[in-house]
Amino acid sequence: MEIQHDPEACKKTILAVHDAMDVLGGKWKISIVASLGFGKKRYSEILKDVTGISGKMLSRELKDMETNQLVKREVVDTKPVTVEYELTEYGHKLKAVISNLADWGNTHRKKIMGANAGL
Repeated sequence: MEIQHDPEACKKTILAVHDAMDVLGGKWKISIVASLGFGKKRYSEILKDVTGISGKMLSRELKDMETNQLVKREVVDTKPVTVEYELTEYGHKLKAVISNLADWGNTHRKKIMGANAGL
C-alpha cells in the first residue's frame, strides 16, 4: 500500500502538533495530566505523584494548565482550607493521548531494555 504525499495535510498536521506542544510541552505537564487522570487530587498528592517536580514549578504549571482550561482548581471550605485540582471536561480529552503515550513508552522500554524491564 502506497502512502500518498499530501503537503497541505502534512503542514496542517505539523501545525496542530505544534499547537498541542505549546500547551503540553515541557517536562511536567503531561505527567500532571496523567496524575489527574486518576481523579481529583490535592496539591500535595500531585506533588508526590510527579517525582522530581518542585512545589514552585507545580504551582506554575497548574496555573498555566488552568489558563488553558485543562485543569480546574477548587477551594474547599475546610479548616484548614483545602485546594483540589481535577481535569476539566476538555482536559479529560487528553486521557486517550496519555494512555497511548504510556502504552508506547512501556513497549519502548521493553524493546530497548529487554523483556525484564519491569516498572
